[in-house]
Amino acid sequence: MAINIQNILSDNAKSMRRSAIRDLLSVANRPEVISFAGGFPNPGTFPVEDLKLIMQEVLEVESTSALQYGPTEGNAKLREILAQRYRAQGLDITKNNILITTSSQQAIDLTSRIFISPGDTIVCGLPSYLGALQAFWSYQAKPIGVRKDEELEAVVTALIESGRRPKFIYTIPDFQNPSGVTMNMEQRRMVLEVAEKYDLLIIEDSPYREIRFEGDPQPLLYSMNNERVMLFGTLSKTVLPGFRIGWIIAPEVIIDRLVVAKQSADLCTPVFDQAVAARYFEKGLFEKNLGKTIDLYKKKRDHMLSCFEKYMPEGVSWTRPEGGLFLFVTLPEGYDATELFNVAIKEDVAFVIGEAFHCDGTGKNTMRINFSFMDEEKTEEGVKRLSKAIGRMLNEGK
Repeated sequence: MAINIQNILSDNAKSMRRSAIRDLLSVANRPEVISFAGGFPNPGTFPVEDLKLIMQEVLEVESTSALQYGPTEGNAKLREILAQRYRAQGLDITKNNILITTSSQQAIDLTSRIFISPGDTIVCGLPSYLGALQAFWSYQAKPIGVRKDEELEAVVTALIESGRRPKFIYTIPDFQNPSGVTMNMEQRRMVLEVAEKYDLLIIEDSPYREIRFEGDPQPLLYSMNNERVMLFGTLSKTVLPGFRIGWIIAPEVIIDRLVVAKQSADLCTPVFDQAVAARYFEKGLFEKNLGKTIDLYKKKRDHMLSCFEKYMPEGVSWTRPEGGLFLFVTLPEGYDATELFNVAIKEDVAFVIGEAFHCDGTGKNTMRINFSFMDEEKTEEGVKRLSKAIGRMLNEGK
């Protein structure tokens, strides 16, 4: 007789939710399907030849340390390099304010682990990054969504008055996943003012910030208040996701707590990867490759937007991001992107339903589209197929 796992699962495990993105990718993995679903960087941006040389160098020069266990805090050289880069952006930090994590997803998980108790509320955007929502739910938090930054104070006030003070505000200020939008200066000040007024922590998730195609960079929230902001970064979008290197920048008192939590999670982030990354920065290769990545993604975004303008039926709208990897599509009210997905997959094209990014179950008429991965020919064909599926659904709904 098989064991009844439901009888022994923890409450946290029972609160975990499957990733709609991962499940959709498994449905859309047929070779004939053109998928805009994944948040994949383009393999053409991976600095393979540079990394071959650096890896050989690491093995020849520092194999004893690079192949051994490392400190939980992370490679000291890499932390100092990151600190220098962020000081140039106005942050008052040292390497002691930085913890290297196994991807920025672990940064979200560790932060949730040390701050969230069952039943706690946190405040996030509508929509918001699905991976963060999954982490919050897994620790039995109750994410409360805010559709517009201008509504943040009213939402926080209502929660506090009802005895449900939020543990923190979670935000992606630059080229948000999934919407692609960027907070302006007024919105950034507004979030900080609310956090200061109600003594709240802010989580600034920033995986896409450096992938800007146009417009003026806005200041990091951390640079505007280094006492109540935690900043997350990663190399997954700017170098390659396979390294699984991310980081947290926070006050030292928070870093100390996170180190303890990380020790029980994985002891340390892959040491060899950190050594390679440190040398990659030291040689000036990060900036060199980032410029090529930005140029490529800008062309891909422009091509995607051009295809949308050319083929999309009337009544469909979409965002026009200044950077990042995604744009967000909105169908007319009353239409369901889940139903559309079932139609679209028959046309051999896939996307991620926008409802998955809404903690309150709204956003049924929205979808996320990735523009960084596919080549131009497949992008155009994919948009044609998607437009055909949308057109069919709109016509049947009349």
